[in-house]
Amino acid sequence: MRMHAIAMICIAFSSFLTHTAFAFDRELRSPPRKLTAEQAKVAANNYQKYCALCHGENREGHKNDHAPSLRSKSLMESGIAHQILRPMQYGRVGTAMGGYLDEVGGPMTLDETWDLTYWLFEQAGYDRLKFSTNPVNGDIKRGETVYQQECASCHGTKGEGVTGPAIMNPSALAHNTDEFIRHAIENGRQNTPMVAFKDKLSSDDIDNITAFLRSKSLGWTDETPVLKALPTPENYIINKHGDDPNFDLKDGMYVLSKDLNDALNAKKRMVLLDTRVTSVWQTAHIEGAIPFPYYADLDETVAGIPKDVQIVAYCSCPRAAADHTINRLRKRGYTRTAVLWEGIFGWMNQGYPVRRGDIEGVSD
Repeated sequence: MRMHAIAMICIAFSSFLTHTAFAFDRELRSPPRKLTAEQAKVAANNYQKYCALCHGENREGHKNDHAPSLRSKSLMESGIAHQILRPMQYGRVGTAMGGYLDEVGGPMTLDETWDLTYWLFEQAGYDRLKFSTNPVNGDIKRGETVYQQECASCHGTKGEGVTGPAIMNPSALAHNTDEFIRHAIENGRQNTPMVAFKDKLSSDDIDNITAFLRSKSLGWTDETPVLKALPTPENYIINKHGDDPNFDLKDGMYVLSKDLNDALNAKKRMVLLDTRVTSVWQTAHIEGAIPFPYYADLDETVAGIPKDVQIVAYCSCPRAAADHTINRLRKRGYTRTAVLWEGIFGWMNQGYPVRRGDIEGVSD
């Protein structure tokens, strides 16, 4: 009886080592290329210009729109390069994260996106772990049950994101391997609300959640946007001969979606500013809105916008980038300014229309 008990303990311990060995003995990847001093300087400036508004000046995350930390150990040891590079380049469809690569309408070149990725890795200061592309097998139905119990309050019942990132986003699942996802669940994201589940859930249940999340990526196909020509100053003002909308602003700053929609239907005179990265303006925007990214040089972007017209800015976070833009404009004497309270996602969720960008292979 005693020998049987010892044998059972040995089997259990062997199973434990099988599940956890990779956490301690995972092979390291070689470091990526080292940036030159000039490349690092440009990358640091690009981070502050394009990323700090949501991810924080010190890469701490959750500054706006629950944007993830870009310095947590578990991410930076497993997320370089493509898990950081691809969302930076192409964005996350259906989220506030737009694409910053110039090929999709963003402000950075291909080299600049790579350099910013490597700069983030250098700043974090961790070694890179080697992950395979092998699937993590698990019980999908059991994974869904555990996901709803443990993850849905932050990530949403459909993975759409609540106080945490949208983890069932198709582009996120396309760019992240199963082991990358599993590593995040197991180890959490240090110094963020995302806790480590390795001491709360069994190894099997972590596998099950990973398999459940992966199951949500099936059937997704990429859609390539066809870039539109950007509006020119003579087209900035909507309904040039219309009346002023005379909005009753919430807190002296915000206009509600219903009021803005009513004003557009009544052909009121105004300027609409889409303050997101231009790539997402290309995908969908409120009819008549002009791309006016929050990071843009105001000396260039305000050209052609008079101070006597009502300006309404919107973003998708739902207000951070628009607030930032309108506050800058007000400092320059643009007093007839407002921010769309619900943001463009709230606008769409209430059923108000947007102009969809052209998608290759899709006709109206």
